[in-house]
Amino acid sequence: MSGGVDSSLTAAILLERGFEVVGVTMQLNDISAELQDAKAVARQLGIVHYVADFRKIFRAEVEDYFVAEYLRGRTPNPCVHCNKKIKFGKLFDFAKFIGADFLATGHYARSIFEDGRYKLKKGVDAKKDQSYVLYNLTAEMLSQIIFPLGELSKIETRTLAENLNLPVANKPDSQEICFVPNDDYKNFILSRAGEVDALKAGDIVDTSGKILGRHNGVANYTIGQRKGLGIAAECPLYVVRLDVDKRQVIVGKSDEIFSDELTAENVHWIYPPKNFPATLQAKIRYTPRIADCTVESFGDNLRVKFFEPQRAITAGQSIVFYDGDEVLGGGVIELIINN
Repeated sequence: MSGGVDSSLTAAILLERGFEVVGVTMQLNDISAELQDAKAVARQLGIVHYVADFRKIFRAEVEDYFVAEYLRGRTPNPCVHCNKKIKFGKLFDFAKFIGADFLATGHYARSIFEDGRYKLKKGVDAKKDQSYVLYNLTAEMLSQIIFPLGELSKIETRTLAENLNLPVANKPDSQEICFVPNDDYKNFILSRAGEVDALKAGDIVDTSGKILGRHNGVANYTIGQRKGLGIAAECPLYVVRLDVDKRQVIVGKSDEIFSDELTAENVHWIYPPKNFPATLQAKIRYTPRIADCTVESFGDNLRVKFFEPQRAITAGQSIVFYDGDEVLGGGVIELIINN
């Protein structure tokens, strides 16, 4: 129970379905507002409420990972990492420790038993679908996980919460990374890493190496970025590559940020393809856009070739593979290959 409307309604729905419900809030920082909201909902629902202090491991596994990836010139997805290490790692273990049979969360996704196995599927609401950040789950874990909101839209969630008079029914959704104050990545990374090369000024260059301007640290930029470059040019320029060693931000025209091939590391399959190469569908970021691709396995990694070039493939983000609305697995984008 994070203190938001989604997890609060999840608890209420399970009570209505006849489950014995226990609320657990993960304490990830020293801010108490979210914790107090969760406590208030638990009191109203009349359920036992625990607080699991994960501050130390959250900093080590999620925040430090986030900083380290940016210092490498990559753009991480901390929600994917948090789900793997914390929510469906430490919290899953905590649920077992207190004797729970299932772990339920407010994710917009579905765990469905079909064709003799448990499958992870997209949420019905395409705009809110969160299956992308859950690809590190296993079939065994899916048999012990409940996603009560997977069949609902966000509008339906808020309506149900209002009908149940939940105090957080109209609480705004969180839009920023929970541990970065004011969405200020630069100061957060600086506070953790100090004056490292990735935060020092350097040159903005075009793809031929011509110097066009100056930047205030490679870690402050991401692939596909257009705003904030401070460069006067005849046509719009976008970040196409980051070079931490040379302290360079490389920019190019719109057609130069498209690629049709990548490699992925840290691969996890819920259900791997029977044979490689395999033709699958994939998402390279959280947005609903999905694309057809061919996937080949080499060692522990994957090589992925899209049928059509994709915009702003970004190292550090996850690529997640689908078969229709079923999540098969995913990995972390390592290299972008420009043919």
